[in-house]
Amino acid sequence: MYRVPYGKGYLEFRLPGTMKGDVVISRKAQPLSDLEEAVKNALAHPLRSQPLQTLVKPGQRVCIVFTDMTRACPDHVLVPALLKEIESAGVAREDVTLLCGTGMHRPSTVEEKAAKLGIVVLDRYRVIDHDPRAMKGLVDLGKTQGGIPLSVNRRAYEADLLMATGIVEPHQYAGYSGGGKTVAIGAGGEPLITFTHGPAMVDHPGTRLGSTLDNPFRRAVDEAARRAGLRFVINVVQDEEMRPIVVFAGEPEIAFEECVKVARSIYEVPISRRYDVAVAGVGYPKDVNLYQASRAVSYLFFAPTCVVKEGGVFILPAPMPEGAGEGPGEKHFLGKMRSAKDMTTLLAELRTTGYPPGAQRAFIMAKVLEKSHVIVVGSETPEVVKQAKMIPAPDMDEALRKAARIMGRRDLDVLVVPHALLTLPIVKAV
Repeated sequence: MYRVPYGKGYLEFRLPGTMKGDVVISRKAQPLSDLEEAVKNALAHPLRSQPLQTLVKPGQRVCIVFTDMTRACPDHVLVPALLKEIESAGVAREDVTLLCGTGMHRPSTVEEKAAKLGIVVLDRYRVIDHDPRAMKGLVDLGKTQGGIPLSVNRRAYEADLLMATGIVEPHQYAGYSGGGKTVAIGAGGEPLITFTHGPAMVDHPGTRLGSTLDNPFRRAVDEAARRAGLRFVINVVQDEEMRPIVVFAGEPEIAFEECVKVARSIYEVPISRRYDVAVAGVGYPKDVNLYQASRAVSYLFFAPTCVVKEGGVFILPAPMPEGAGEGPGEKHFLGKMRSAKDMTTLLAELRTTGYPPGAQRAFIMAKVLEKSHVIVVGSETPEVVKQAKMIPAPDMDEALRKAARIMGRRDLDVLVVPHALLTLPIVKAV
């Protein structure tokens, strides 16, 4: 019996007798026994930074950029701890802004903000969503040497102390998420997000999962965060069950690098070969829409070596109650997929014309679908799956039958990755 996350629960299935399966998971790590105590200790011993109480004075403005609901970051612990530190320095609550780093995602709901921060924090502090399209609410930070336009939320830039939370895990473009990305992308302007997610950046060989050196996306993120004035982060690494295993705080790039060292040691796992089929587990909150859930497939496709053979099949269990997603970026994604004649034509078009923020997911998935097939299992919105040129299946049994028909045989080799966003299989022999 195999089991993968599905929504807030699990989906269990068996493989037909003609198929054989392997399971790959991240390496085991000891979860923190007391996250609050670990956070307190990290803040008491920040890396290459003075303690927070000495970084800010009474009367100064503070902005904390926190992650939105698409990131399973324990902000309900991290943010109150940061607030306690700056309150002890004499900063008044009215001088604090908590900025939800939504990037090009939809605005967060009141319920989501409460879940992220806790009702007490939500009641006591100014909590707002970033709007990447509100030009008056942005500050132009100039361009990088490579011509990337940088901009950031005005409240973040004008704060006397800018901080951010983050979770460090494998990321499609940045190598690993976290560090300055929460500010640079989560609180960045639309031009910045458009450029960094554009075809030239996504096509660059350095823009890869697990790659943080010589990665142009990572360089742009770090540069934007520096120009925005980001001075302090608190980042977390978690295991497959979303249990924090380490916390680092301090200077953004140093704290990020320390987290990456730990993340690599647990997420990057060797496998001996490529497979006919890969089952990509996701789970809540990523599987609420296709935009986010499809990352599980693209992560396995864009691993240093794709985990399935050319022409192979990815199976993605995801309820997708929000369809493709409700934000402008998610709508751009579905619009491009829906209008595509075929994936090769779509890729050529997007390389020529570029695309709006969010449509980079169409560019990524077109690359996946040009070489392989994607079956989405248990979607509450199967019509969206079809519009996105993927194949809906009501359950795993039907998905496996479809995979056998696609491959033209029943003796399939199946790789099951229960937590595809938190496991980076490295093929050691091709």
